[in-house]
Amino acid sequence: MADTSGTQIVTGKVRLSFAHLFEPYAAQANQDPKYSCMILIPKSDTDTLEKVRRAQQLAAEAGKTTKFGGKIPPNLHYTLRDADEEGDLERYPEMAGHYFMNLANKTAPGLIDKDKNPILDRSQLYSGCYVRVQMGAFAYNSNGNKGVSFGLNHVQKWADGEPLDGSTKAEDWFDPIEDEEPATSLI
Repeated sequence: MADTSGTQIVTGKVRLSFAHLFEPYAAQANQDPKYSCMILIPKSDTDTLEKVRRAQQLAAEAGKTTKFGGKIPPNLHYTLRDADEEGDLERYPEMAGHYFMNLANKTAPGLIDKDKNPILDRSQLYSGCYVRVQMGAFAYNSNGNKGVSFGLNHVQKWADGEPLDGSTKAEDWFDPIEDEEPATSLI
């Protein structure tokens, strides 16, 4: 079904971080578990950034009457943030030169590979790999917080990347084991 509002978008190549795509996750005990991730958008990807900003604007406009009492608040919160200004670059140096967004949904996202085949193996989508994301902007007004966020809908893997969780592969640590020579008897 086509999105006539312009709030549903597909990113260009972005990097996946804090990926919880196969099972819902709650960072705090009082939160509802959700499927979630952070995406890192290179500042050079002006096409994706323009799509995000346009979708945010359209969602804010749509929420003007339903969420914001007839006008868009001047201090509206947006999901798109500049990592060079708001990110913890000392702890997460991969964020430098990027914008970042946190995305979530109570419903499991569609997960596919380059050829549009379903991804069922958790090891294929991890924090550090490169993906495209289909997401939808929406306005919210919750407990006095007003803003525009994006729901996580679908993820398509683009390419592998260095894992961001510090994990390594066993094959990176070991050399192949050669068969031992039979012991020679001295008797």
